[in-house]
Amino acid sequence: MSELKVTEEMKLRIQAVLIHDPLFTVVRDTPMEEVLYSDSYLAKIIEKKFYSIAEVAEWFGISDAKLRYYIKPFKEYIFLDQEVTPSTQAVIRLSFLAILKLRMIMLLKDEYRVKGLKELLGIDDVGRVNPRPHFSEETAVSIPDHLGEKVDIHSNVLNQILQTGLFEFKKKKDDSETQIVVNEDFFKQRLVDLPNDSNEQIEEIKAQTEKLIKDNEILKDQIQDITAHKVKDIAVKLRERHIENVVVSELRAEALSQFESQNKIGLFKKLFYSSEIEKEKEHFISNYLKKHLYDRLELELADYYQANQLLK
Repeated sequence: MSELKVTEEMKLRIQAVLIHDPLFTVVRDTPMEEVLYSDSYLAKIIEKKFYSIAEVAEWFGISDAKLRYYIKPFKEYIFLDQEVTPSTQAVIRLSFLAILKLRMIMLLKDEYRVKGLKELLGIDDVGRVNPRPHFSEETAVSIPDHLGEKVDIHSNVLNQILQTGLFEFKKKKDDSETQIVVNEDFFKQRLVDLPNDSNEQIEEIKAQTEKLIKDNEILKDQIQDITAHKVKDIAVKLRERHIENVVVSELRAEALSQFESQNKIGLFKKLFYSSEIEKEKEHFISNYLKKHLYDRLELELADYYQANQLLK
């Protein structure tokens, strides 16, 4: 099996495992996503095995202590409650999924810090995880309580009226709409048995039913209007977040390019001072982001808002 095929299979497997992960939604469609897929340890990792802190730290090119430092505040996120692991209080064993989560934390740590990562994961001050919903789940729109109660009341009343047999559902000839109409067969069978004043009662019931139907239509329009506005707000927020991620990715790429052009690093230094070079690089990128992020993001968002206004 070729190396390219193994890499592609592993990429698809990682995407499947992390499809609903909140950090993966941040990493995805950025240069960091390719870093996540291209780590050399993926060529030898076995998904069903568990690995020690020392093994994973060596894969990431960091010390055991540093890896433990990033595990501690994110334990509730890294380790699943239902996952059966050979870990103890003294010895931690990491699964394939836990290693992927740790790798994303390492990729995002400089940009978001521990506090920012906790906010992304919905981890509160006592370590409880309340994951934020993803886009695929976020489009569910809640209906205000008072409108929901009215719909329930009207529906119950309509059901009770229909159960009397006075009215029935009937589709139009073109099957485009279902209506509630008077049950003529019912009247033909029961009309002779009704007292003289029943006609007035029937007309009153009919009038009330028509009013309920009209009120239900009004409520339906109100609910649809609320839903449309809610979905639009969610779409705008997601677009703003996407713009921010794109800007950050572009700035990181610019910073990396400048760093490499300003620092001609020889082979000897790369071999023996790789960790120091990595620290310098991350420090340079961080300062570059601090210097340019606000202005670039403000400019991109202004363009987006202007374009969005023109489309209305």
